[in-house]
Amino acid sequence: MNRLLWILIVAIGAGVLLLMLNDSAGSTFGIENYDFSQLIWLGALAALVGAGLLRSGRPLGTMVRSLGAWGAIVLVLIAGYQYRYELQDFASRITAGLVPGSPLALGVEEGHATVTLDKAGSGHFEARVTINGTPILTVVDTGATSTVLTAEDALAAGFNSAALRFTIPISTANGMTRAAAVRTDELSIGGIVRRDMPIMIAAPGTLGQSLLGMNFIGSLSGFDVRGDRMILRD
Repeated sequence: MNRLLWILIVAIGAGVLLLMLNDSAGSTFGIENYDFSQLIWLGALAALVGAGLLRSGRPLGTMVRSLGAWGAIVLVLIAGYQYRYELQDFASRITAGLVPGSPLALGVEEGHATVTLDKAGSGHFEARVTINGTPILTVVDTGATSTVLTAEDALAAGFNSAALRFTIPISTANGMTRAAAVRTDELSIGGIVRRDMPIMIAAPGTLGQSLLGMNFIGSLSGFDVRGDRMILRD
């Protein structure tokens, strides 16, 4: 093994020397220098692995199967890396089907984050937003001027409804009610993040579902609806 190690060191040293001598030429033995350097390291690695297997004394058939298994694992890892964005979209689609309001897909367009939502069974677009670190299911309501939380969702997000003054009149599906104005530390959906955003908290017992309103939608560069999907663009 010591002899093999010295042979590898000499081979690597000779390869590095050839690369240095042929740096200006850009190729070595007709091979581009970058590819030649990769060939050196891969050859050294293959020699080490091969020597280790031979010294183990295992039958040739067993060694071939082991190499095949490791090769398959490497190929799977490479494929997973190359298709990582497609796998993320696939996982998002599964999550969207299991968890209401979860983004159907997350992406980036021209350097800006995008979020795709799927229409819920109710016929409305639902969005699971994170407010002050707490996930909250909301209905996207382009008719609502402000984002409005139910008293229960507000409490989960860290707002104490008992300490608020519900003096602002707002219109809901159940008619007129009153709300209190607060500001979030952070409101996000997917990669779209807003900090210090003003929102409303409805008086207890007056709102059945939290609403994602136009103060958030209007802060986006754009949004559009395509059939049963809504795309939000930061």
